Amino acid sequence: MTAPVDRARRGKAARTRVPRSAHADWLPSVERADPVAVLERQGRDRLPDLLPIRYGRMTASPFAFLRGAAAVMAGDLAAQPHTGLTVQLCGDAHLLNFGLYASPERALLFDLNDFDETFPGPFEWDVKRLAASVAVAARENGHGESKVRQAALESAAAYRTAVRRLAGCGELEVWYTRIDADSLLPLIRSARDRRRVESTLSRARRRTSLHALGKLTETVDGKRRIIHDPPLLEPAGPPDMAAMRKIFSDYRSTLTEERRLLLDRYRFVDAAHKVVGVGSVGLRCFIVLLTGRDDDDPLFLQIKEARRSVLEEHLPSGPLTHPGHRVVAGQRLLQAASDIFLGWMTGPQGRAFYWRQLRDMKGSADIVGLGPAQMLVYARLCGSALARAHARSGDRVAIAGYLGGSDTFERAVAEFALRYADQTAADHTALVAAVDAGVVEARYGV
Repeated sequence: MTAPVDRARRGKAARTRVPRSAHADWLPSVERADPVAVLERQGRDRLPDLLPIRYGRMTASPFAFLRGAAAVMAGDLAAQPHTGLTVQLCGDAHLLNFGLYASPERALLFDLNDFDETFPGPFEWDVKRLAASVAVAARENGHGESKVRQAALESAAAYRTAVRRLAGCGELEVWYTRIDADSLLPLIRSARDRRRVESTLSRARRRTSLHALGKLTETVDGKRRIIHDPPLLEPAGPPDMAAMRKIFSDYRSTLTEERRLLLDRYRFVDAAHKVVGVGSVGLRCFIVLLTGRDDDDPLFLQIKEARRSVLEEHLPSGPLTHPGHRVVAGQRLLQAASDIFLGWMTGPQGRAFYWRQLRDMKGSADIVGLGPAQMLVYARLCGSALARAHARSGDRVAIAGYLGGSDTFERAVAEFALRYADQTAADHTALVAAVDAGVVEARYGV
């Protein structure tokens, strides 16, 4: 292992390639791909009946557009020089892809919680996507421009501060670092905001498979069945049911021995197609109901199609060729603790899938209601969580050496975030115009 001083020197040397102040730059080139064309290209192999739902959700606001346009931003980031300081990227590190979930020990943690686009790449790409999402969300909440800039800056500043702190820690200390949800409360100053956070934590703790049993199922002829709520939730037909039963053993083989034993104590009951998220709409996704000791001992698993990361066309090949394996391995690497039922397999027609629990005490912030002070706190929290994730997979000492002790990096990233927020608003307008012109079809309210 290279000495820390040499690793820090390597990080500082990257400043000659990309000065920290250069991260402020954003000016779309004349060759920039049309954002609507990028989205249409992404949708070619998705379920065509669901694509109007995707476009309908993305037209709701610039932030909704940003959520679904990871591929657009990936192309924009790739058009700029990068540091070459590689980490396992989340690939889609916007504000709503952080949240609460349960560790295997049933502790409630705060961390990254979406990994569909995870891939090795330059650390700053995640930081810029986070800061841009902060700026877009803060503007939508009506914050003044100085408050918008400050919130974006704080996300990057928290990242820099956390990386520099972790650079001085030992390997196991970094690996075991996590953000316990209960530790968030001291960050909240006002009693009103504290009650709001406590309510969010309480709701997350109730979001279990048992809670989902009452929300997502009904009893038909004495048997539990997943409800019919088209087009968002529809029972799987006989061919899909047969296929899922067949591939279940392939998924099982990707679990560790003790988790296979646990899974074997459940029996397959029912399955359904489910529409999820914004950017994921149109991907093949199912939920499966299993029961254990009896019908009141449920386990809901989600089976989601995994595709090539939006980052892959812009970066060198990664270590994993199976998209489902890429997602699962990236999640295990980036999260402080991960779902015990994470697994992957290849399904019909050679499509890749990954499996996880549908509800495992998951929760997220209501960013629409965040005022300037709350947005600052949340932006800092996300920046710190992102730094912890990157420190597990990349050279945190080199990154800390690059970032340095001044605020140059975060000031530049904040400037980029404001400029990219302008770009996102323009791209959102372009999508709305494409819908109005009949170029793409949008379905609203679902």
